[in-house]
Amino acid sequence: MRLVTVGVAGSFPGPSSPASTYLLQAHDGERDWNVVLDLGNGGLGALQRHVDPLDLDAVALSHLHPDHCADLSGLYVYLRYHPTSGATRTGTGRRLPVLGPAGTEERAAAMYGLQPGESMAGEYDVRAWQAGSPVRVGPFELEPFSVFHPVEAYGLRVTGPSSVRPGERATLVYSGDTDLCDGLVAGARGADLFLCEAAFQEGRDDDVEPGVHLTGRRAGEAAARADVRRLLLTHIASWSDPQVPLAEAREVYDGPVELAVADGVHEL
Repeated sequence: MRLVTVGVAGSFPGPSSPASTYLLQAHDGERDWNVVLDLGNGGLGALQRHVDPLDLDAVALSHLHPDHCADLSGLYVYLRYHPTSGATRTGTGRRLPVLGPAGTEERAAAMYGLQPGESMAGEYDVRAWQAGSPVRVGPFELEPFSVFHPVEAYGLRVTGPSSVRPGERATLVYSGDTDLCDGLVAGARGADLFLCEAAFQEGRDDDVEPGVHLTGRRAGEAAARADVRRLLLTHIASWSDPQVPLAEAREVYDGPVELAVADGVHEL
């Protein structure tokens, strides 16, 4: 299983990265599978450096803030109007599975500007998460768990074939957007790689209400409590120095810690 951190910017696209967009890839012995975790502002453009959007097998959304789902609009255009493979040319809709919180279908249609009664059902097969109920996509198993954010939001625990341990399975846990909570620690338990947001900083953001974002320190605390093997910090806004949350995490978590970068590749 390979993780490509296509877009890692927090809250909005940055000068060197799109907003949250993460590509998971695996081979099941017969073909390659591609699943995108979140598809934030600018993510679709950068994603095309790694995979043709027509070859996606699913889009899995942690929540419906624009920096995590805005490029559903562009993907809809790609699937519908591609000059050789789009639905308007083939007469057959792609019906790409889109997994997300309740209201995903309505939000996607509204962002694109569809009129009442119109839908994206020809291109998207939208399904709502149920916390604790895994969804199978080829060799991947995606299990959503509830996290602490102002809107309905989920972390995602993904298992798939290991690319570094033949014959075994590996686990990636993606925090989505959250503050520190028991659900995050339980969901991340024992992960091979914990892809965790660290948008806030200790001291600077203490007056923001709870339940918005983690700091580097709180991400490190979650990683330590969950006994994860590796921590990868992401979702850091362009107004922040990423070395600050990195240092904060290292104060409380003694495992390997890295900063996610645009187009980074991580084998699990």
